[in-house]
Amino acid sequence: MTEKMLPTVYDPHTVELEKYQYWLEGNYFQASGDPEKEPFTIVIPPPNVTGSLHMGHALNNTVQDVLIRRRRMQGYDTLWLPGCDHAGIATQNVVEKHLAEEGINSRELGREAFLERVWAWKDTYHQRITRQLHRLGVSCDWSRERFTMDEGCSKAVRKVFVDLYKRGLIYRGDYMINWCARCSTALSDIEVEHEEEASTITHILYPLASGQGNITVATTRPESMLGDSGVAVHPDDERYRDLVGEKVILPLLNREIPIVADDYVDPEFGSGAVKVTPGHDPNDFAIGQRHSLEIIKVIGEDAKMTRAAGPYEGMDRFDCREKVIEDLKALELINRIEDYEHSIGHCQRCDTVVEPLISRQWFVEMKPLAEPAIDAVKDGQTRFVPQRFTRIYQDWLENIRDWCISRQIWWGHRIPAWYCSCGEVIVDYQEPKNCPACGDSALKQDPDVLDTWFSSALWPFSTLGWPEQTYDLEHFYPTSVLVTGYDIIFFWVARMMFMGLAFKEQVPFETVYITGLVRDALGRKMSKSLGNGVDPLEVIENYGADTLRFTLVTGQTPGNDQRFRQESVEAGRNFANKIWNASRFVLMNLGQDEDGHQSFVPFDPEQLPQNLKRVDRWILHRFNETVKKVDELLDEYELGEAARAVYEYLWNDFCDWYLEMSKYYLYLKDNRPEAEEDRQRNRSLLVFLLDGVMRLLHPIMPFISEEIWQKLPNRQEEALLIAAWPQSAKSLEFPQDAKDFALVQEVVRAIRNLRSQVQLVPGKKAPVIVRAGGDAATCLEDESHHIKELAFADPITVDPEIAKPKQALAAILGEGIEVYLPLEGVIDLEAELTRLKKELSQVEAEIKKTEGKLQSIGFREKAPAEVIEKEKNRREEQGEKLNKLRQRLQELSS
Repeated sequence: MTEKMLPTVYDPHTVELEKYQYWLEGNYFQASGDPEKEPFTIVIPPPNVTGSLHMGHALNNTVQDVLIRRRRMQGYDTLWLPGCDHAGIATQNVVEKHLAEEGINSRELGREAFLERVWAWKDTYHQRITRQLHRLGVSCDWSRERFTMDEGCSKAVRKVFVDLYKRGLIYRGDYMINWCARCSTALSDIEVEHEEEASTITHILYPLASGQGNITVATTRPESMLGDSGVAVHPDDERYRDLVGEKVILPLLNREIPIVADDYVDPEFGSGAVKVTPGHDPNDFAIGQRHSLEIIKVIGEDAKMTRAAGPYEGMDRFDCREKVIEDLKALELINRIEDYEHSIGHCQRCDTVVEPLISRQWFVEMKPLAEPAIDAVKDGQTRFVPQRFTRIYQDWLENIRDWCISRQIWWGHRIPAWYCSCGEVIVDYQEPKNCPACGDSALKQDPDVLDTWFSSALWPFSTLGWPEQTYDLEHFYPTSVLVTGYDIIFFWVARMMFMGLAFKEQVPFETVYITGLVRDALGRKMSKSLGNGVDPLEVIENYGADTLRFTLVTGQTPGNDQRFRQESVEAGRNFANKIWNASRFVLMNLGQDEDGHQSFVPFDPEQLPQNLKRVDRWILHRFNETVKKVDELLDEYELGEAARAVYEYLWNDFCDWYLEMSKYYLYLKDNRPEAEEDRQRNRSLLVFLLDGVMRLLHPIMPFISEEIWQKLPNRQEEALLIAAWPQSAKSLEFPQDAKDFALVQEVVRAIRNLRSQVQLVPGKKAPVIVRAGGDAATCLEDESHHIKELAFADPITVDPEIAKPKQALAAILGEGIEVYLPLEGVIDLEAELTRLKKELSQVEAEIKKTEGKLQSIGFREKAPAEVIEKEKNRREEQGEKLNKLRQRLQELSS
C-alpha cells in the first residue's frame, strides 16, 4: 500500500519535473493525425527569440494549455504547434547592444558574420524559452516545433511575396514612410506608438514676396520649415483668396515658395494658413502631390540635417529646432510660441521619435486583401471573444493604408528581388542566374529584409507544411482557436486573416480569444523602467507551476486586464496544499484486506448502490452540477469562472463538507455488516469523486492532478492527460436531496455562528435546539449525527413546538426554522454579560467620537471627500455592531 501513498508535504518542484518528463517520454502531447478523430488545433503565438518569457507569455500559454488539455481528454485529435519568431528589428537591436558591450560594431563586422552571431543568439535563447515553457507545463507537440526562419517557413514567405508581386499587390516606390533613426529602418504604421507629450507650437511670419505684409503659419517642428515648398490655405477662406498664386519668402533660406488653395486646410485652426513640407509630413506630401510642389529632404536617415538645410547641415534635428527658433527671433519673425500638447510617434522597439521621410520601399496594396478579411468576420466565419473586439478589428481594416514591408536591417527574410545594371528588377521564387532583359549575370539582391509580421502572418498554414499540400495541412487547417492579446490585433490577427484567405481561401482560425494584460498589484503595466515586473520562473521556483497557472486563470476574464497580487499566489499555493491533504486522507482510508492490499470496490454511476445516503446523493448532485457548469463556462471561454467553479466544489463541497462527514463512517467503531457496507460505499464514492475532480482540475493544474490521479486504484488509462473528460449524467441528478442538504448546511452554519458569538472553542460540545416541523424536521433528524459532528451540537433536539429557552442565542432561518444555543451551564453568563457591556460602552464611545467629527464644520470643509465617506461608512458599521450587542445582551438577560 505504501507505493500508493502521497508524501506528507507536497513538493511541487519534484513532482513537476518528474511528471513533465513522464509526459514527454510517453509522447502524450503528440497529435495522432487520426482521420477518424475531429481535429482541434492551436498554433502558439511564437515568442520572440530576444530573451525570457514574461508574465504575459505565462498567461497566454496557460490559457492555450487549458483549452488543449480539455479537448485532448474529450477525444479530439489535438495539435498545439509550438515555435519561435525571429523578431527582426527586436532581435537585431538586442544582438547589436550585446556586441557593443564587447566593443564590436555590427556594421564593421559585416552582414554574414553578424548573421552568424544572431543565429548563435537564437539557438541559445530558443533553448531557454523551450525550457521555460516546459516548466510552465505546456502540452505542445514538440515533434512539430517550427521557427519563422526555418527552411519550410522561408519557402512559404518567398512564395507569398512572389505571388503577391505577380498579382500586382506588391510594389516598390518612393513614398512617405515612418523612419527610425536608431534602428535605421522603415516602420509600418502600426509599429509606431503615439504618445501625448508636452511641446510648443511656434507661430512664424512668412513675408510675402511682394513686400506687402506676411502670412503667419504655425508648426510644432520649426526645423522642418527648411524643407517647405509651399503655404496652403482653404479655397473658401476670404482672408487669403486674393493671395492664392502669390509667393512668400521662406525665412532663413530666402527661397520663394507658392501659396496654394487646398481643401485639406482647416480655416479655423491657427491663422488658417499652413506650411507645406512634402518631404517630412504625410499630409503635406499629399498636398504637394496635388499641387506639384517640390519634395525637399532636409532631415536624413541619421536624423541630422542634410545639405538642403543650408547653414544647418549636419546638426541633430532637435538641436536644429532650437537654433532655427533662435535665428527667427533674431529676425523678429516669430509671432508667438505657445505651450501645446500633441501626439508624437515613437518607434515601438526603441522609443526613438519617428521621422516621416520619403523613401524607396516595398509595399503591399491592402484594400483587395482587407475586404475578404472584413467579410469573413461579418459572416461569422471567425468570431472574437469577447465580441467587442470585432469592431476594433473591422475599423482598422476598413481604414487600412498600404503596408510598408521592407526593413533596412540584416536579420530576417531577405526580399527576393534582384537588380540589374540595365534597370531590370527580377522577383522570383529562385535566385536568377542571368538578367532576362540583357543576359547580364552580375545581379544584386535587394539588401532589405521583410517586416517580421510578414512571415508571422503565414504562421497558421506555413507551420503545417504549406506551400506543400501536406496531410497536416489538410487535417489541422483551419485552426480552432487563436489565443492572443488585444495589443496585436492589428499587427498579427488581421494579417493572418487576410493572408489565410488569400492563400488558403479559408480563415486561419474559427475563434480569436483575446486576453488582457497582466498588470502589477497597483494596476500598472509591468515594465523594466518601473521595476515592477514579476518573473514567472521565479514564481514557479517558489510556489510551483500549478500555483502560477491557477493564479493566472482565476484572474482571467476575456479581454480584460488582470492584477497580479502576491496574496493571490499564496491562495493558489494554499489550494494546492488543500488538494494534496484531502487526497492523502482519501488514499489513507481506503482500507486493506488480509494481505495488506487496498480493499476497494469501484463506484459505478450507472448502477448506484441501494445504501446511498442523503449526503452521498447531495455530493453526487453537486459534482454533476459542477461538471455541467465547467463545461458551459469553458465552451464560452470563461476560463476564470470555470476555475472558480472547480475551486468552490473542491474546497467547499468535497473537502469542507463531504470529507468531514465521511469521517463518521470511516471512523465509526461498528463491526456490523451494514456498517462495513457503509464504509465500503463511502470509500468507493470518495475515489470516484476524487478521480472526477482531478479530471476537471487537470487542464488548470496538470501536475498535481496527474500525481494524485496516478495514485488512485482501478485506473483505466495510463495517464490522466489522456483520460476521458467527465460527463454529466441524469443518474447523478438529485435536486431534492440537494435542497434538503442545503438546509442541513444552513443549520450547521447558524450553530457555528452562534458559538462564535460567545467564543465557544471548537470541540467543546453544547446543546442545540432546532424548532422545525414537517419535512424539514425529518431531514434534520435524519442528519442529526452529521450536525453533531460538524457543529459540536450535543445533544441536538428537533421539535416544532418547543418554546425559546431562556438565556439562549437564536438564529432565525427561512421557512419558520429557528436555531437556539442555550448557554446555561455552557459559559459563565455573568462574565459574558460583563464582557458584552464593556464592549457596548466602547462602541458607544467610538460612535460619539465619529459623530462629533462628522458634525464638525471644519472637518466637513477641509477633509477630502473620500475621507468623509470613510467616516460615514465607519459610523454605519459601528451602528450595526451596536445593535447586535444590544440584541445579544437582551437574549442573555431574558
